[in-house]
Amino acid sequence: MTPLRVDGALFRVAETAALRRAAAEMLARAVEAVDAYAATARAIARQDPPGRRAAGAVRIGERTYALPEHARVIVVGAGKASPAMARAAEAVLGDRLTAGLVTTARGHRDGPSRITVREAAHPVPDAAGEAAAREMLGLVRGLGPDDLVLCLLSGGGSALLPLPRDGLSLDDMARTTNLLLRSGATIVEMNTVRRHLSAIAGGQLARAAAPARVATLAISDVVGSPPDAIASGPTVPDPSTFADALAVLDRYGITARVPGAARRVLEQGRDGAIPETPKPGDPIFREAAITIVADNLTAARAAAEAGRAAGFHTLLLSTYLEGEARHVGRVLAGIARQIAATGEPLPRPACIVCGGETTVTVTGDGRGGRNQELALGAAAALDGLPGALLVSFATDGRDGPTDAAGAAADGTTLARARRAGFDSVRHLRDNNAYPLLDAIGDLIRTGPTGTNVADLALILCGPEGA
Repeated sequence: MTPLRVDGALFRVAETAALRRAAAEMLARAVEAVDAYAATARAIARQDPPGRRAAGAVRIGERTYALPEHARVIVVGAGKASPAMARAAEAVLGDRLTAGLVTTARGHRDGPSRITVREAAHPVPDAAGEAAAREMLGLVRGLGPDDLVLCLLSGGGSALLPLPRDGLSLDDMARTTNLLLRSGATIVEMNTVRRHLSAIAGGQLARAAAPARVATLAISDVVGSPPDAIASGPTVPDPSTFADALAVLDRYGITARVPGAARRVLEQGRDGAIPETPKPGDPIFREAAITIVADNLTAARAAAEAGRAAGFHTLLLSTYLEGEARHVGRVLAGIARQIAATGEPLPRPACIVCGGETTVTVTGDGRGGRNQELALGAAAALDGLPGALLVSFATDGRDGPTDAAGAAADGTTLARARRAGFDSVRHLRDNNAYPLLDAIGDLIRTGPTGTNVADLALILCGPEGA
């Protein structure tokens, strides 16, 4: 993989320069550990019989699939890491590959030569994504029991395969997605709704491919890696229901605001007028399997190992970090203050690693992302604390609809913001972290990383008196 190029917040502030350099190395090692090409290549192996050109079988994850010479092998997928995953699949499968199509976010294209790569909008879906989803369904229909579908999924896949159910338009899906994004709903909750508005998610791609065998490799960007939530689970059983989807809308007070057509589809499904998505135990999944090839825990462990190698007392605290981003930022800053005051839970120099995905309830009209809001939320609690740094980072290289991958904050962040004429309280209230953090040099920019396993947060406290 191309080494992670970290520009911005991790180099420009003298007060915590050594900590920022250490953080940059930790993030680089974390992204390297979840490299999409390498993780996919490790999970696939051809098993060729002696003296024959065609593969007799292929191992995908823990299962081996016999491949008669007439068998077709179709590769499909979606997500920000899908082009790199497709390159790896093509390299291993070689002449046994029949056809393929993956969809990725604009700016993440890095495609192979034989598997078609389409670009579409993320996180709010567009017509390019819809067209790719229809084409993908066409590729897998009409297959037989000896054929094999390899599905490659990664973060962003839900938005990149937007195929509306009958009675819905793409605009209905886009407006519902936008409301969910601004509501503070978790990715699991969002995908519960999106599965039930979709004609391809929630096991419906596997239904279209039956009776072919379906093997899925996934790079998870979801806390805990539930298979049905990764890219909205197009090839796995959906344990949720239309009633569950309506409950999400009600929980966040947006039922009356979603498009009427979307609400009617969910209500009709709840009332039995529309068939449910395929559930656990459905025969279509008898020849289906999924393997998680990389996830947030993989990245967090690599970051922690890099912290230890740099001489920090290191603790991987959790990879289940969730909640309102600004509030999580204050909690993490509180841990930094605890370390500075008592040497607990670790003596200095100390490194705490966390992973997960926070949310933002958007009430303002500013610009930013969850990692930027987390850092700005932490800045008030870190104010004046010497020798401490907090970093919040999106592993795909894009935090919200910005060119930043995240941000850093230390004990000087608010003072530097005040000198530059910014009111941090107002910017946080308006969900407008980006311009403040950009002006004072606390944004992190990496460009697309080619993978996506949610977010990492680092707390670094330097040696005593440093």
